Amino acid sequence: MAAVIFGIGLFVSVQGWKTNHQAVAAVTHLAQSVATQTASADTATVPSTAQPSTNDLSSYNVAPDKPRYITIDKIGVHARVLSLGLTADGALAVPGNVFDAGWYNRSSLPGQPGAMVIDGHVSSWTTNGVFYDLKKLAAGDTLSIERGDGQKFTYKVVRTVLYDAESVDMQALTQAITAGKPGLNLITCAGKVKPGTSEFTQRLAVFTEQLQ
Repeated sequence: MAAVIFGIGLFVSVQGWKTNHQAVAAVTHLAQSVATQTASADTATVPSTAQPSTNDLSSYNVAPDKPRYITIDKIGVHARVLSLGLTADGALAVPGNVFDAGWYNRSSLPGQPGAMVIDGHVSSWTTNGVFYDLKKLAAGDTLSIERGDGQKFTYKVVRTVLYDAESVDMQALTQAITAGKPGLNLITCAGKVKPGTSEFTQRLAVFTEQLQ
């Protein structure tokens, strides 16, 4: 009966990163906070539910080496990938639109060693978000990233992991799942909504490896 709740609400504090973009510090805080969700330089507290138009998608551009689109045919995802950093309090920023995905811009670039980290909203109060059906992915499923220069990279799901919201292994999430192969790791909210809040009890992570 509950209305669909929005957001990934994933917050990450890290102490440092290697030059190959792999995390070397454990997470010190993970929580969901609607009031402090941001996307890129945006300070909006509630993500938009305005569906991007075909023109919005086709006209979206990024630098040649940056991720532009994520496509997951199995669950009907074709979305813009926004470059996101950290908020002033060390939290991982999340997209300002429930239909967009967010690339953490201190994780790896497409095709480079290490792993990209991409997050996305599971839903809003009124509509499903970009990663609503992420739970349907299984080992062997494929997805792709298109860079700003049009080059595409294909990834295969290796495993999915459900974490309690307070115990996400962010060090694992920011590293390649398979040694020697670039990775792409996705994360969103999962589980049940905590009574009286808009917080989810779990996080769903999908670990993938690049296909050669």
